[in-house]
This record gives sequence, C-alpha cells and structure tokens, in this order.
Amino acid sequence: MVDELFRIGSFPISPFGVMLVCAFLASYLQLRWGMKRLELGETNIPNKYKELIGIGVHAETKCRYCTLFHTEAAKLFGATDAEIQEAVHFAKYTVGWSVYVNGMREDYDQFAEEVKQISAYVAEHANA
Repeated sequence: MVDELFRIGSFPISPFGVMLVCAFLASYLQLRWGMKRLELGETNIPNKYKELIGIGVHAETKCRYCTLFHTEAAKLFGATDAEIQEAVHFAKYTVGWSVYVNGMREDYDQFAEEVKQISAYVAEHANA
C-alpha cells in the first residue's frame, strides 16, 4: 500500500488525494488571477482610486506590507503624495466616527433616518 502513496513532505497522500490537491491549486490560481485583474486591471473604478482605497483600508488594518504595496501602486498609477495623505486622513476620519457611533451605541434606525433626511435635503437644495 505504501507503494500506492505519494508523499508531500513527510505526509503520505493517495493518487486521489494528489488529484484533489491539484484541483484545489488550479481553482486557487484561477481565483488569484481573477483577483489580480480586479486589483490591477481596468474596471469601473480607476486604478489610482482603487490603490488609494487600499492605502486607507490597510492603514486601518495596520498591515505595513499591504500599505507599502498600495502606496507604491498608487504612485505608479499617478497618485501624488498629497492624494495619498488625503486618503489616509479620510480613512482616519471615517474610522474615528465609526468608533464613536458604535462605542456610544447610537440608535441605528434613528441614525439611518437622519442620514436619509440629510441626503434628501442636500439633493433638493443642490441645484437651487
């Protein structure tokens, strides 16, 4: 029976297991390349803006690897230092309010209603 097994490192695996691993890897690679198209390909959101979003997100998640990657990618897509700084400031501002309203346990339904009222008012008076 050992002759019918392959080894991955020191772990024995059957031929069927090898097929499952290969199928998983193929699916994983297809998914990753699809994600690369979403990350770096032309989509509805211009690449510079996607990378600026990535900077803000990863400044919050505190992942220095992703922050570095998205910062350099944003520069490659034409982002200025001022735009990068603004993206980080906006992320800080947004996260700060999220911390506040969640920490204070503001009533969500009341908040949602107030946002709708503000949006309706601004839309009504935008062209006035």
